[in-house]
Amino acid sequence: MSNVKRFFVSEGMRRMEIDEFLTARLKRAGYAGVEMQKTPLGTRITIYAERPGVVIGRGGVNIKEISEILEKRFGVENPQIAVAQVQIPELNARIMALRIGRAMERGIHFRRAAFIALRQIMEAGAKGVEIIINGKLRSERARYEKLKAGELLKSGKPKEELVDEAVVYISLKPGIYGIKVRIMPPVKTPDDIAIKEKVEVENVANT
Repeated sequence: MSNVKRFFVSEGMRRMEIDEFLTARLKRAGYAGVEMQKTPLGTRITIYAERPGVVIGRGGVNIKEISEILEKRFGVENPQIAVAQVQIPELNARIMALRIGRAMERGIHFRRAAFIALRQIMEAGAKGVEIIINGKLRSERARYEKLKAGELLKSGKPKEELVDEAVVYISLKPGIYGIKVRIMPPVKTPDDIAIKEKVEVENVANT
């Protein structure tokens, strides 16, 4: 492997580890993602969240701790952190997946948590949404349940550019659960997709 390839692989791994750290650290803030850009003065970092105040912390204590961790643990050069609020959280897949996870951690039934999130997403103007919850939902066997409303692009470049997708994991007493959310935002598409009013539910056992 060439030095250039090694650099990009290493950088990709580091960014993934930073994202995992921020996901765990900023769970209550509704963490939605991070952008990093090197500048002559250091590294410009923009953290996107549903509740920026929680990211910053009282008197900026939390953001200072995050900055120190990014510099010392992850080797980020002179991190300069800005926090941006997600304007419509219901159209952000990561935020909605985290909402479902937090609801399940509070003891809310997985299907009810998913239906609430699905309704919020569609009411925010999404053209379509798909929610998949994987884990021990009804028995000792792992299963997944899928809820869908509206329409989603499934393939091609428009899907990659338009459909927001996120996966989060939570740990409950029965085991680990995966929550995947895909959202088609209210934008025009090449096929001018029409919205279906019905909600489809699919429950399948993993083999």
